[in-house]
Amino acid sequence: MWLAAIQLVSGRHWQDNREQIAAELALLPRERPLLVLLPENFALFGERQGYLDGAETIGPALGGAAPIQQQLAEWARDYGIWLVAGAMPTTIAGSDHIHTSTLVFDPSGERKGHYHKIHLFDVDVADNHGRYRESETFSPGEEPVLVDSPFGPLGLSICYDLRFPELYRRLARAGARVLLVPAAFTAVTGEAHWEPLLRARAIENQCYVVAANQGG
Repeated sequence: MWLAAIQLVSGRHWQDNREQIAAELALLPRERPLLVLLPENFALFGERQGYLDGAETIGPALGGAAPIQQQLAEWARDYGIWLVAGAMPTTIAGSDHIHTSTLVFDPSGERKGHYHKIHLFDVDVADNHGRYRESETFSPGEEPVLVDSPFGPLGLSICYDLRFPELYRRLARAGARVLLVPAAFTAVTGEAHWEPLLRARAIENQCYVVAANQGG
């Protein structure tokens, strides 16, 4: 069984990001089964209004009419892979906020599960941006999520979740064998904490950890 974590430098526009992802998928090894993890914000990476405008309603198992989900389903089917779509904005009925969500597709293109990010990044960082307030745009999810797969049960998480070991302990106790961490860690916090935290979650829970971060 093979695992691939794809690092991207995503921007504001889905069309440009789609081309970047397609180029990376074309380089995948031929061995199967293969699980491919995309980072957080793989589809859209920008400001509040861009996330709100680009958010999709999570549709039927095969992706539905939503263009990003449809493309993800097609990639999973065409390449015969388990595709974990790191995190993308998804709508919340009756709310002016949205979720940031991981979607998991199997080799037939069927969506096997999704997870809404629980821990939102409301932090001041000593970088050029300075202030991050995800809660101004996003609402938190409420439940940990496991997805069955040929690789063992997959424990889903997103970026800032990594700093909360209780989430991973719950996933491990529920049977997770692989913990997935799509992320968009800042350069400052990433250099200081990214690898040590990933290693800690693996050691604490005796699980494989697969992580994909944004670069650039």
